[in-house]
Parts: sequence; structure tokens; C-alpha cells
Amino acid sequence: MRLFDTHVHLDDERYDSDREALIAALPGAGVERCVTIGADMNSSRAALALAARYPGQLRAAVGVHPHEAEQVDAENLAQLGAWLQDPMAVAMGEIGLDYYYDAYPRPRQMEAMDRQWILAKELNKPVIFHVREAWGDFLPWLRRHPGSGVMHCFTGSRESARECLDAGLMIAFGGAVTFKNANKLLEAAAYVPEDRLLLETDCPYLSPVPYRGKRNEPARVALVAERLAQLRGVAVEALAEACFANACQVFGWREE
Repeated sequence: MRLFDTHVHLDDERYDSDREALIAALPGAGVERCVTIGADMNSSRAALALAARYPGQLRAAVGVHPHEAEQVDAENLAQLGAWLQDPMAVAMGEIGLDYYYDAYPRPRQMEAMDRQWILAKELNKPVIFHVREAWGDFLPWLRRHPGSGVMHCFTGSRESARECLDAGLMIAFGGAVTFKNANKLLEAAAYVPEDRLLLETDCPYLSPVPYRGKRNEPARVALVAERLAQLRGVAVEALAEACFANACQVFGWREE
């Protein structure tokens, strides 16, 4: 069974003590590929460096998360544009809106997302979106900005999933599908067509049950695959293979 974890943060300091061993062990767990994600300028730089170090296993996404919206200025946009032209960079992300913490004023978050989306569009790169408690603003924006990309860590309703699909996005599910009382999310997870479905961990965050509350790792994407296959009534091997192909397609990472 081949697994592709489409959203990891392997630059995180929580991996400093065992990062090399963790990455080396992934093929043995069936995890053949990962995209390691930038959330600000420093982590984007680190993601690219990791991808260059492990080109057979990793690719990078570069971008600025809404929690760091103040970093989206002309100088940093130019740097992001340069990084996106690196062969190891497969996407812009993660970008979007986060109203749970409201770390920055909402208009500033929207501006940061918009400017990065424009850059990705110019460079023909897919976009990885982070949306938390901001669907009311994000979905109208998305209707005006369709294109290639990924709705990361989807936790919305079936209706929100339909809008993301209509806009051309893949939808990635993570450990939240293993949580209790996630009824709307589970309905959406069963609804998304197989050819638009992705797997992720968002590690070191959002460990699936029975590891909830502990540091997450890419190997646990297998638990996400198992739960999704159960929800959808299909064999886990078939689901994992379909998700692998979908990830290769959206990120332009040729299958071998």
C-alpha cells in the first residue's frame, strides 16, 4: 500500500531530536511521499531545504499562513516567487483565513491570501488553503478565484465541500475523521468523489485516535486512510492508491 501525506511540517522543532530517523523509517510504514509545508518565511525556507535533502521522499510548499499575515509584503512576495520556481517547490501554501484566533485583522488576512494567490496564479502553481471558522468570507472569495489547489485539513460540511469541488480544489482529510462527534465532517468525507480526495496528517498537529494529544507523524496517515476507507465502504489499499495518484496529479510530481 502506497501512501502520500500531502501536508506535513517536518521543519517543526518537535522533530529536531529524531527528524532524520523518522524520515528514514517512512518507506517501511508505506509512506512514500510527503509535501512539507511552509507557514511563514522561515519555515518555507526550511521546507525547501528539507525537500532538497530528501528529493526522493519530499517536496515543499512555500507560503505565509494567516497567523503571519504581516509578512506578506513586496520583498517577501518576491522571495516567495523565486522559491516557487525551485524544482522542489510544488505549491503555494499554506495560505488562507483563520478567524478562530484572529491573530491579524480579517481584512489583512484577506489581502495576504489574495496577494499570494495572484502570485501562484502567475507562476501556474496550485494553492494549499487553510480555512478555520472563516467559511462565510472564504467561499464567496473562492467563487471568484477558482483554480488548481487543495483544501487542507477539511473540517467543513458537505455543502462547503461541494463549493470547494466546484472551484476545482482537491479536498484533504486528516486525523479529525477519527474523532468522535464529527458528524458533518464524516458526511463530507463520504461525499467527496474518489478522484478529488487526498490524505494528510498536518503533523506534528492533529494526531488521529488513538494518538490524539501526542506528536503526530506522517506514518499515521495510514490511520486516516483506514478510517476514510471504512466510511466510504472501500478497500483501504484501493483508497490509498487513488489518493496517491490524486496527489501526484495536483502537485505535478510524476509517478514512478
